[in-house]
Amino acid sequence: MSLIAKTPKPPYYAVIFTSHRSVHSNGDDGYDEMAVRMEELASQQAGFLGVESAREEVGITVSYWNSLESIKNWKANTEHQQAQKNGRSLWYSNFTVRICKVERDYCL
Repeated sequence: MSLIAKTPKPPYYAVIFTSHRSVHSNGDDGYDEMAVRMEELASQQAGFLGVESAREEVGITVSYWNSLESIKNWKANTEHQQAQKNGRSLWYSNFTVRICKVERDYCL
């Protein structure tokens, strides 16, 4: 997958997931495998446009969607719900989700 998502002309939506990993997490606890699976699964969802992710001191993942309905359907996906549950109980000490409408973009 490309490091920078190729998105269509705006408008479209961005879901920004910012997180801190839990300090009491026992090693990886399946996190890396689940992160790869979630990107793979999200890319198969109707309305998915792309994803960008950086996981260091602060994890930031931005996924792009063509509608709020597509975002709602992704949130309701059964495997994604299990990943959310694991995130709350195993992987994250805190996180924030922001949903934004992209009205303008430009790139080099």
